[in-house]
Amino acid sequence: MRLGDWFGRLEEGLIAFLLAVMTLVSFSQVVARYVFNYSFVWALELVTFLFAWMIFLGMSYGVRVGSHIGVDALVKVLKPRTAQIVGAVAALLCIVYAVIVFIGGWIYVGKMYEIGIEAQDIPIPQWVPRLILPIGFGLLAIRFAEVLYRIVTGKGARLLGDEAEEALKHRLEKPDDVPDTGSKQ
Repeated sequence: MRLGDWFGRLEEGLIAFLLAVMTLVSFSQVVARYVFNYSFVWALELVTFLFAWMIFLGMSYGVRVGSHIGVDALVKVLKPRTAQIVGAVAALLCIVYAVIVFIGGWIYVGKMYEIGIEAQDIPIPQWVPRLILPIGFGLLAIRFAEVLYRIVTGKGARLLGDEAEEALKHRLEKPDDVPDTGSKQ
């Protein structure tokens, strides 16, 4: 198994794990509150931290699987070589953006570490859950670098997924699943 495949599976597994834990904690909180008239003080804060981790990991996952939406009407009318250049410039700008936020996030987490503030309801330092900011944008920069590599080498010409193309592909795969709406009554 390649390192990229292993890393992709780890990323997917971690996102699924975070979603499962969020669901379990939220469900437990609802049951505790409405059945036992008890509330876990830390539940909302934990779910908020888990949600942030899931979102920031999901950014890079979305780039990997091509699920981020975008307006590509102009790019589709360009000649292939021009579209490749535009895609490479767009990917490069995305890398620059991700690196800038990564650096800012790293500085922010460093300041939180120096200050030593603890979370409001959970006895952990604030910098621990906020560490996802540089991690997430570091992963995002890596994913956009992969996209840039694919565009430059000609292995992939697009930065974003094509929703219309995906919908047509799925429609062609399952033509029998559509109910008959023109039936006689």
